[in-house]
Amino acid sequence: MSSSPQTGSEPVTAPSTTSLTLAIIVSCELMLMLDGTITNVALPMIGDGLGFTPAGLSWVTNAFLLAFGGLLLLGGRAGDILGRRRVFLVGIGLFTAASLLAGLAQTPWQLVVARAAQGAGAALAGPSTLALLTTSFTGEHRTKALGVYSSVTASAMTLGLILGGVITTLASWRWVLLINVPIGVLVLLLAPRHVAESPRHGGRFDLAGALTSAIGVVAVVYALVRTADHGWADPTTLVTLVAGAALLAGFVLVERRAAQPIMPLRLLAERTRAVGFAIMLLVPMVTMSFQFLVIQFLQLVLDLSPLQAGLAFLPMAAGLLVTSRTANGLLGRFGTKPTAAAGLLLLTAAAAWSATISTATTYLGGILGPMLLIGLALGLVIVPINVAIMSTVDPQDAGAASGVLQTTMMTGAALGIAVLSAIYAATVGSTSAVLVGDDAVALGMRHGFVASTVIAALALAVTLAGYAVRERQSSHTK
Repeated sequence: MSSSPQTGSEPVTAPSTTSLTLAIIVSCELMLMLDGTITNVALPMIGDGLGFTPAGLSWVTNAFLLAFGGLLLLGGRAGDILGRRRVFLVGIGLFTAASLLAGLAQTPWQLVVARAAQGAGAALAGPSTLALLTTSFTGEHRTKALGVYSSVTASAMTLGLILGGVITTLASWRWVLLINVPIGVLVLLLAPRHVAESPRHGGRFDLAGALTSAIGVVAVVYALVRTADHGWADPTTLVTLVAGAALLAGFVLVERRAAQPIMPLRLLAERTRAVGFAIMLLVPMVTMSFQFLVIQFLQLVLDLSPLQAGLAFLPMAAGLLVTSRTANGLLGRFGTKPTAAAGLLLLTAAAAWSATISTATTYLGGILGPMLLIGLALGLVIVPINVAIMSTVDPQDAGAASGVLQTTMMTGAALGIAVLSAIYAATVGSTSAVLVGDDAVALGMRHGFVASTVIAALALAVTLAGYAVRERQSSHTK
């Protein structure tokens, strides 16, 4: 049953915590995270069906990621003030309705707008999933629940591509969006009975912080995507980029002065969390852009069907399954730095291998290896970093911390896709997302993967420099 309004640390009358509670929370997070990648495998068909350009096609993914990442901090704060389950349900309702509209879209702008609305709904629900999990479980149970959550979050990137391929082949690209509707309705029916409402914390919304951060990120990404068609000398591009950077700088100033900031800067004061947030910004820049580009290479150059292209990512899922199951043990034995560094070394190697792509590249000879390495890398990075960040946060900051964590991931994914798709689109120089020569596709992707190699190496350097001492899992568990 629903709880009555609560504030501070008062007890909350709520359903008992069970395995079903964990299943609902994790399943919802899986649905939200899947939507960041499930459309990727359908991109060639979406581009052909609605008439997207190569640069414009990136907005099918980025509209969702930017709205998701840009509003996550507001969603986290809303959950703290209004009640996390309440905001969670509102977010799922919006996400479900927007999924219906996206699946019925007839023009590029209709799809992009609906995808942005999906992102807004996910931004309300997303922070509450991790916050509800953190407050619903304690001690060893919390650590295990966080491990399950982290594994699901990481696997969603690959599962989205596989599921998208199956759905696109058996039905159409529209069903990769429409499938969210029955799942969302089921969550709306079950959550009030099996997910406890959290205590509410008094306060007000930091709208200035929410607007400066969201608009700033959107402006920067838009400017990066625009360079593909207009170049860096374009006045609109430069003005938008400078304006975005100024807004992000203003966001920091606003948060320093705000009585109740949307992103408490104290979350970045602790070294472990600050380094973790930086890593979770850089890693999705590599992994999401890899998926965005390779899924097109498989279909445009290697002529695989959407189903075949989706299934081609199974090695990534297999690698992730192996390391996500062993990451907690490795973290407890070796600490955060060695575990995460090993994963980032694999990620850098995968990106460098991908930079050798050409028209002569075969799946077995040049795609399978990087996929497997990325899968292995993700489990070694995401599990320890999630635990390192969330296990050091006070309960009253759980919503804000989960919002910052997911914001960095979504923003990193959007930035990575924007940068690499801009490099790719500028190289192919086509007005059609699907009518591109094989040589141009391979050359554009090769240039993009060189950039992703640099980003992966930077993430490794941050880890090696940031975690100066061995940090064991037990030191993070309260």
